[in-house]
Amino acid sequence: MELSTLSTTGYQVGFSEPDGYIEAPPPSSSSSQSTAECSYTITVYLGYGVEIQVKSSSNYSCYVLLILIYLGRGENSMLANESILMRGLVVRSHSNQISIRFHSLRSPAGSVLLRYQAFLLSCVFPGRPLDGDVSVSSLHAGGRAFFSCLTGYQLEGPAVLHCRNASSPYWSGKEPHCRAVCGGFIRNFTVGRIVSPGFPTNYSNNLTCHWMLEAAEGQRLHVHFEKVALAEDDDRLLIKNGNSKDSSPLYDSYEVEYLPNEGLISTSRHLFIELTTDATDRVQLTHFTQTFLLSAFSAGHCYEPFVKYGNLSSSDHSWAVGAVVGFTCDPGYTLEQGSAAIECVDGRNPEWNETEPACRAVCSGEITDSAGVLLSPNWPEPYDKGQDCIWGIHVDEEKRIMLDIQVLNIGKNDLLSFYDGDDLAAKLLAQYGGPKPRFKLYTSTADVTIQFQSDPATSVHGFRNGFVIHFFEVARNDTCPELPEISNGWKSASHPELVQGTVVTYQCYPGYQVAGAELLVCQWDLTWSGDMPSCERVVNCGDPGQVENSRRELSSPHFVVGSTIQYICNKGFTLSGNSLLTCFRRGSSGPRWNQRLPSCLRTSESFEACRHPGAPPYGTPSSHKQHFQAGESLRYSCSPGHRLLGDPKLYCIPGHPSQWSGLPPVCSSRPLGDSDALHKECATIKSSKQHELFRLKNVKTRSWLLPAVATEFLFRVCSLLQRTEPR
Repeated sequence: MELSTLSTTGYQVGFSEPDGYIEAPPPSSSSSQSTAECSYTITVYLGYGVEIQVKSSSNYSCYVLLILIYLGRGENSMLANESILMRGLVVRSHSNQISIRFHSLRSPAGSVLLRYQAFLLSCVFPGRPLDGDVSVSSLHAGGRAFFSCLTGYQLEGPAVLHCRNASSPYWSGKEPHCRAVCGGFIRNFTVGRIVSPGFPTNYSNNLTCHWMLEAAEGQRLHVHFEKVALAEDDDRLLIKNGNSKDSSPLYDSYEVEYLPNEGLISTSRHLFIELTTDATDRVQLTHFTQTFLLSAFSAGHCYEPFVKYGNLSSSDHSWAVGAVVGFTCDPGYTLEQGSAAIECVDGRNPEWNETEPACRAVCSGEITDSAGVLLSPNWPEPYDKGQDCIWGIHVDEEKRIMLDIQVLNIGKNDLLSFYDGDDLAAKLLAQYGGPKPRFKLYTSTADVTIQFQSDPATSVHGFRNGFVIHFFEVARNDTCPELPEISNGWKSASHPELVQGTVVTYQCYPGYQVAGAELLVCQWDLTWSGDMPSCERVVNCGDPGQVENSRRELSSPHFVVGSTIQYICNKGFTLSGNSLLTCFRRGSSGPRWNQRLPSCLRTSESFEACRHPGAPPYGTPSSHKQHFQAGESLRYSCSPGHRLLGDPKLYCIPGHPSQWSGLPPVCSSRPLGDSDALHKECATIKSSKQHELFRLKNVKTRSWLLPAVATEFLFRVCSLLQRTEPR
């Protein structure tokens, strides 16, 4: 008999081994086909599953791969798709059959090599019943699960379940549960609980329950009350010192208003417990529970002590005379009504010298621990109505508090408030009424005040109604994280501490520009509004913009150094200024445009003419006419042996009045060796800014007087002279 079979469209292949390989599309398929579609089905013995592992794949973006698992009755469910090829996952089915479908999207088709093998399936581990236990002999087919209940509870449902073999193994029935029973006879009793029927929910009316407990010969029994709450005065609890209802009572709820903190001790090895409830048809709001009935001592021993919601420690766990026991409470509980340490004394009749303490979740308190738990009053029992509890949690001044509210199940008229400070006058952090799923809160100070107010008119019933809050000391969380410095730039902040709303501005050194957001804001969730920018070297000029009533021609779309922009006015408009702008690098400050933007003015508009600006010595203008119309230009050249300093071309800029675009250039003759004399004259010019006339000598010692003009022009001449001087 074959362990597995494989079928594809067009042919079938049988396998006698528990593993094998699948190549899709098959090597025998025609490579000339534009697409390929294959379907594979692998079936193994019942009780086995199929594991698929990807060995290799190619062009996985060119095909669709689906791995389906058989659900029975002809139905499949997708287990995985082609994404496993990228992740390299291993896929396992939970039934004995699996299907693989391969479909190429385009030619050439991709391919995939898969390895499959059978593995033994199992039943899922059964759940442990509340107030009971479960053990399993095996999770594979044929295995058994055994269920049991604690003392005082009865199993409802099968005590044993069998793991049955199938395409998907399953247990033979539903998991049982444990129910608190009404009465019973328990022999050889050692340690256990007796609870009211239906616990932890309310017991019903018209009950008569009898429990008879019998310890080993020579032992006695101790009763420790965890909780007793009777619904009506007509409900009654009796505990008798013997093995019948006629025995003498140790406790009668009709006679005793309060439960003894130290519990009850029998004089023999028997105890008889009776619970009767009123026959009136009414809604019961509370329940009775008697806990921890145990054989605590033989001769010379005390009974085993107990503390609910706490722990005890001792060097002598036989509880002989002289044994000392220490008590501590679970987190969130406070030690009350007893001593933190007790001792077994009196060799003739051993007993504890103090009553065992109780651990309770209390209303209000001041807490200075760095971590802990805060519980609603009486947790996990219901809290009382009309309570007003206030807790304060305080940590180190440089720290903050994280509150993890794991349980919040309070009445809709009850209120749980959190204040971000050390009293109720602090800022309200949050406030809740009614139930809410688990959530967290963070304080902005080292203190938090928690107030719980329960409705005076409404009682809350039921187990685990209230709240459970875990708190932790954490690092400050009211500021955004520190931002690093930026290369080739600097940052500045609007606030010395990076609190909410702080703005950090990034700027770059000359020659660099900000790439990214220049401004980052510390947001409400203490994250920055964007990623940190960088300073990148400027390699192009910025876009100078459009000129109204014109078009422009670009030599490069990115305005790199050396690129130009030519502005051309529309018909009916005249250019004012330079039409050609060139991007050039200017030292460390980065690339700049060499001219300002021109403008295009209507031709029909009349402007005053520009007067001839004159000619410098050894210089010749291109025209000697006295007046130039707006938009006209004038070009200068120098005599042989002289060089031109300044702008060789001037434009008459339209206006009222029209003005030349600059001052005439200077023609200079400087034989080798006279540079020092010329520099001295420039120095004289700089030191004589208050004079109206300046004298500039050339190497032939001839002189000419320059008319009184703006001092800035002379400085410009010297600056041009200096830049054009060979080095």
